[in-house]
Amino acid sequence: MGLITLSEVKSGLKLGSDVQTLRGNVLLQKGKVILPKDMEVLKAFMIHQVDIEHERMGSSNTGTKGASASAGSTANEKNGERTAKTGNVSTAPVTTSLQDEYEKMVGLTKNAFLSSLAAELPVYELRTQLEAVFAHLKQYNVLTFSPRVMQEHDYVYHHAVLSAITSYQLAQWIDLPSKDWMQVAFAGLFHDIGNNKVDPQILHKPSTLTVTEQNEIRQHTKYGYQILKQAKAINEGARLAALQHHEKVDGSGYPLQLSGTQIHIYAKIVAIADIFHAMTLEKIYRKAQSPYLVLEQIQSEAFGKLDPAIVRVFVQRSTQIHNGIRVKLSNNQIGEIVFSDRDHPTRPMVSVEGTIINLMQQRQLHIQEVIG
Repeated sequence: MGLITLSEVKSGLKLGSDVQTLRGNVLLQKGKVILPKDMEVLKAFMIHQVDIEHERMGSSNTGTKGASASAGSTANEKNGERTAKTGNVSTAPVTTSLQDEYEKMVGLTKNAFLSSLAAELPVYELRTQLEAVFAHLKQYNVLTFSPRVMQEHDYVYHHAVLSAITSYQLAQWIDLPSKDWMQVAFAGLFHDIGNNKVDPQILHKPSTLTVTEQNEIRQHTKYGYQILKQAKAINEGARLAALQHHEKVDGSGYPLQLSGTQIHIYAKIVAIADIFHAMTLEKIYRKAQSPYLVLEQIQSEAFGKLDPAIVRVFVQRSTQIHNGIRVKLSNNQIGEIVFSDRDHPTRPMVSVEGTIINLMQQRQLHIQEVIG
């Protein structure tokens, strides 16, 4: 069919090439079947022409596809591979498996932390369970994953495990060598283990801390390094992450006021995961915050506090959510993401009951949560 004007575009037509904004961002991808909501997006971006494939979706090749899918299912069954798509569900859904392995990891971490002052850390056992969790890493999304069950006083262990998973994923995203990935995960898991030596009444105090109490809390970085010095199968980078994860690139952090390249790469990764999960997990005295608002705060921290290159990767990769994902806005409206600007990934365009809300322009609104 080739190029046609917007007035000729109808639902069901298939794009023959990418539709781009004036700034060069991909608005709709080649091969996408146009839906009514896409018409609104095209109008909003003042797109005058689009390239349409010659064949219209819904033609006679549907039957062929169906036959192929059926044949594929049969072939899988012959090979002993039965999946949910064939109707023969013999295993639990992948997301459930992720939650199961996650919960086992939280339990193991809790036992390890509680006994860390009197017994050697069971690093090999923890590593085995982390590997079981990472087998489902493709199903993990830092913005949408939340514990199935979380007891009030288990926050510390959930925070540790989530920091481990996110640190592991971030290490991959910034292209660290694969030999570092598990050690970065250990860095995330153990970064706050020094809190075991801090007075619990100070650690869990809901009101403002005194200067003396703040200084005691800050000792957890040194305590953690001392504990991990005794642990086997953990490298120096993981130990330094416990010591340095509160250091800032401008030298304003603690305990040693290190700056820039003086801070270990593991500590820079863990610092981001630590902040994100500390703010998005429910606490006894504070509700969980919007992951999108937390990402914006992390972005602001990139100016002098966190490593800007790692922050950029974290924000860009974590917000790579496909258009069409349903979200809840801060005014409780439910809508769908229809376009994400790569320069402002935390503030996409959301379609709510036929009206497109540009979160870049309507700054009083933000995405409260991703529904799915």
